[in-house]
Amino acid sequence: MSSVFKFKQFEVDQSGCAMKINTDGVLLGAMSTAKDPLHILDIGTGTGVIALMLAQRHPWAKINAIELDSLASKTAQQNFDMSPFFSRLACENVALGDFETDVNYDLIVSNPPYFLRSLRNPDERKRVARHTDMSFFDDLLARSEKWLTYEGSLQLVLPSLLAADVGQKALDEYGLMIQWEVGIRSFVHDSPIRRILALGKTPKDSDGLKDDFVIYESKGVYSDSYKELLKDFFLGF
Repeated sequence: MSSVFKFKQFEVDQSGCAMKINTDGVLLGAMSTAKDPLHILDIGTGTGVIALMLAQRHPWAKINAIELDSLASKTAQQNFDMSPFFSRLACENVALGDFETDVNYDLIVSNPPYFLRSLRNPDERKRVARHTDMSFFDDLLARSEKWLTYEGSLQLVLPSLLAADVGQKALDEYGLMIQWEVGIRSFVHDSPIRRILALGKTPKDSDGLKDDFVIYESKGVYSDSYKELLKDFFLGF
């Protein structure tokens, strides 16, 4: 079975990556919003798919990606180099806590590890990719407050309960307010399983708020909203 996932304008080789392309990542890559961003940072890029989607969507943006896992970082850079956007993408093998920059970012995105209290995966690389604690989010919020432009935005995809905790922490401890959020539902009558959360120094008006998003119309059948959102990326839409 091929490890290469083909999109309309680029390909993503997933070999060497503990975390493969998933729905959370492609939804963040397609839903994240910023007005004509010039500088974007992808934290924990994994395969590089979110960075690649953002490079396609924002043709003037330069995108930095960081990844702790050395094999995933190497694969992501190779994916960048093979894409039409290679000149605007760069991946650095570094932990968030060790990353330094003098760039002010218009958009910071992350599909971060989010299993805080669950049974730890015995595979070390998958454990690092999937599991974390709240100190990670403290570091993420503190650095985002420092690195974001005044009108910039930190945008994350998280489980719903964790999104509520992170949103409150952002406001109470770091002065970052919720600009918008969207609940991701598998089916229309389900509770949201994920939330995409946008945080920043400045609020957005009510027009920037989004309704809940439904992935499936029925079992095995994608919703029209899902197909519309990803039609510029997925070969099947």
